[in-house]
Amino acid sequence: MDNILDYCARLLSGLMALLATPNYTAIFKSVLAAGSHAGPWQLLGLFLVSSMVMVWRLNAFEKRGFEGTAIGTMVMPYCSGFSNLAFAYVMGTTGGDAAMVLENCIVNNVTNLTILLGIPALLWGLTLKGTKEDRSEEKLDYLSLLLTLIAMVFFTAVTWALGRDGVLNQGDGLVLMGLFLFWQVFQVFDVMKTNVQKHRAVSLWVVVDILLVGGAAWGTYVSIEGLVAWVSAGGGGIISTSQIGILSGLLMVVPNGLLAFYYAAVDRSDIAYSSQIGDGHICIPMCIGIFAFFSPIRIPDSFETGAFTIMAACAVHFFFVGAMKRLPRGAGAVLAASYGYFIYKGILM
Repeated sequence: MDNILDYCARLLSGLMALLATPNYTAIFKSVLAAGSHAGPWQLLGLFLVSSMVMVWRLNAFEKRGFEGTAIGTMVMPYCSGFSNLAFAYVMGTTGGDAAMVLENCIVNNVTNLTILLGIPALLWGLTLKGTKEDRSEEKLDYLSLLLTLIAMVFFTAVTWALGRDGVLNQGDGLVLMGLFLFWQVFQVFDVMKTNVQKHRAVSLWVVVDILLVGGAAWGTYVSIEGLVAWVSAGGGGIISTSQIGILSGLLMVVPNGLLAFYYAAVDRSDIAYSSQIGDGHICIPMCIGIFAFFSPIRIPDSFETGAFTIMAACAVHFFFVGAMKRLPRGAGAVLAASYGYFIYKGILM
């Protein structure tokens, strides 16, 4: 026993010394400086590698006490949507253009609801029945998915309503962030309730997965800040500052696409669906709320079109999920084609 106590004391002393020695502020600044001076291809590579590491660790979470839809609404949004949060924070704290953040959020959410769900439905089908032996568990996943769709419509409608006066100020930003945090607290208690009913506990190994995801998320943050700085400085070729909102929105759906395609291919439509909708919650209301907290957002006329496009897409998914418990291949093809139409007509901001 004395040996164990002595070992614990030495271990604690070593940890305290490790924490006291490094200059974490200098490390933080040096990492950011390295990211800002890296070339665009290096930054893009870091972004993609970090995104894939986060996706890799997601597969372990369902074995750690999380249900499929809980992974999609609680875990995946922070992994696939961290880049959006980083973009909103960087733009908000550096006095960036609010219109670019709005473009980023609208493009991200419309992309999630159209082409990133449409193509997997076209290739493999997105069916929410017949994937689990426990029919009651399957029904709960189905109801949870319908709830997340309703939440997306609600969050988008609230954002639109708060911006009807033409501006989202700091108070509006707090409201939007509060809505998102309340939704996450609701999800946490729902997971806890489910684990109690099933006499199951969340594994402590989830801490290791969270640390790995946190490291990958940090890499994403550094890469996004570096790419924003590169484009803001003039970019290169056809890339310009005026396109940063749309380009960032397209870039940041890459992790979402990996999630949707992977989980649809392995017949986990519940996770494929909930991951895209949960990621939408990160953008609206959280990302818009973060930017509005630091800097007022002047609402462009095109935002209303984008908001109603998102709500219409949610209504389409709600109809098919509610009536048929699946997204038919034909509907997937129409959704994918509609995305191309939106881009061609410039409807997405």
